[in-house]
Amino acid sequence: MINPFFKNHGPFKIRKILDLIENSAHLKNENSKVHDIKDLILSTSKDITFLHSKKYSNSASITKASFCVTTNSLKHFLPATCSPIIVENVLLSVSLITKAFYPDSINDEFDNTVKEITKTNFKKKTRHGKNILIGKNVKIGKNCSIGHNTIIEKNVIIGNNCSIGSNVIIRNTIIKDNVFILDGCVIGKKGFGFFPNNKRNIRYPQIGIVLIEDNSEIGCGSTIDRGSISNTVIGKNTFLDNQIHIAHNVKIGNNCIIAGQVGFAGSSIISDNVMIGGQAGISGHIKVGNKVQIGGGSGVIKDIEDNSKVMGYPAKNLREFIKENK
Repeated sequence: MINPFFKNHGPFKIRKILDLIENSAHLKNENSKVHDIKDLILSTSKDITFLHSKKYSNSASITKASFCVTTNSLKHFLPATCSPIIVENVLLSVSLITKAFYPDSINDEFDNTVKEITKTNFKKKTRHGKNILIGKNVKIGKNCSIGHNTIIEKNVIIGNNCSIGSNVIIRNTIIKDNVFILDGCVIGKKGFGFFPNNKRNIRYPQIGIVLIEDNSEIGCGSTIDRGSISNTVIGKNTFLDNQIHIAHNVKIGNNCIIAGQVGFAGSSIISDNVMIGGQAGISGHIKVGNKVQIGGGSGVIKDIEDNSKVMGYPAKNLREFIKENK
């Protein structure tokens, strides 16, 4: 899918990318062009990707990308069709490459294309409150309502039968049918991605989107960051309570129920039919299996198998937790 929110300034020759990241290596195919940077799974033969952890070795082994930014210790996970570009700091190099493809992704400035809804075609096509701003090329389906003081920025897509509350900001987002976004939500802003630096922290470009699938509900005051390279996804028929934070690249499956003030760190994966109690914390780059139940206040710091019931910090088997806390 072509990114509707950020302009791609590619393609670039591999030689130019090597120069950009100050890599003096000479590759046989360095005059080849790459058209985009994508994650290991979504990459095509026209793309460049990256591998920074052996946790993603399975994805690396089947990537279709022609080039991969990685380290010397990880390059053996790549298929023969993918040429490794060896660097010391993968994520820093990827940050520079991403910025070259999508220079506008660093900033989250306000959308100056917005107009009062009363001056757009949505004046009669939606039920709406007062002081609503709509950006250029926004698409809104049938039978939708929008609350007071809400901003829907350029290129956002909203499906049929959706309800958008008051004081909501939506950007870089695609919302499917029958979705409820309650008051005070901020969806699609850049995530908390940066490289610590003593003089000035370096922000990581965020070029992904937020995708909210059919029949889902996002509770009051919740924040959902857009993806960095891949997308942040909320599955079908998933209900989020109030004041939940979802970081970049998080994937939440179908039919999940998540209570208030739960926090998801970046790139965590929540499978289908998961229930999570209030104020639980989910660490980044972990996977929670299908039909898992996580007790309130738990801290999940490693993968959880299907059908597990866990609680505590760190989260452990529920029976074990109860036995230890009698």
